[in-house]
Amino acid sequence: MVVTEPSTNDDNDAESKTCGKILVVLSWILVIVTMPFSLFICFKVVQEYERAVIFRLGRLLTGGAKGPGIFFILPCIDSYARVDLRTRTYDVPPQEVLTKDSVTVSVDAVVYYRVHNATISIANVENAHHSTRLLAQTTLRNTMGTRPLHEILSERETISGNMQISLDEATEAWGIKVERVEIKDVRLPVQLQRAMAAEAEAAREARAKVIAAEGEQKASRALREASEVIGDSPAALQLRYLQTLNTISAEKNSTIVFPLPIDLLTYFIKAKEETTE
Repeated sequence: MVVTEPSTNDDNDAESKTCGKILVVLSWILVIVTMPFSLFICFKVVQEYERAVIFRLGRLLTGGAKGPGIFFILPCIDSYARVDLRTRTYDVPPQEVLTKDSVTVSVDAVVYYRVHNATISIANVENAHHSTRLLAQTTLRNTMGTRPLHEILSERETISGNMQISLDEATEAWGIKVERVEIKDVRLPVQLQRAMAAEAEAAREARAKVIAAEGEQKASRALREASEVIGDSPAALQLRYLQTLNTISAEKNSTIVFPLPIDLLTYFIKAKEETTE
């Protein structure tokens, strides 16, 4: 027959539970003896936006965080930590980032986050807020370093969404919920700004020249079609001539225009050609 001795850990747990029960009983006796003065120490109040995480003899008290409102603690053996559940804003300082296409830019952002599980935020990490802020800086640098410059300038919403998902997944174990990430500004070097401005100006001038050339081409086609219409109908030329006179007389009344029939000029040209032959 084999006899197994209880392990050392089991003995320690049993002793700690026994000691804990004794201390709890003594604490209750102290509360009863010093009543009603002990009520000022035992009853605590937390606001609507706060939660209280209670530790009894160094262990988390069952039932989760307390609040909002009044809660009860035992003197000498209970301690508690207040946790603010309101959304906090963290302004990420400008980060010097080398983009995928080897361009140095300075990027800053804003992170909105809150504590959604008070117990985890106290028990799993030393300082949840400080850890979240450091992680936000690192995530910003890593995200911008994998993107070329044109994507950083044109796809800010997509980058912000990816950063929010990445931060939210990483801070879930800390009881933190990242609600929103916004990229505030992307600052480029002065020389790069001048080069981009010169490139944009050259592109605009090229487009302007192309548009002007297309306009000239369309105008020449329209004039050719108009000349064909006028050539088919001689009366159309006279009507156009009269319309031009009407326009000139409306704009400049002091101008005297003497209409010269084109047929007369044609007669003189033909006569000159016959004499030369």
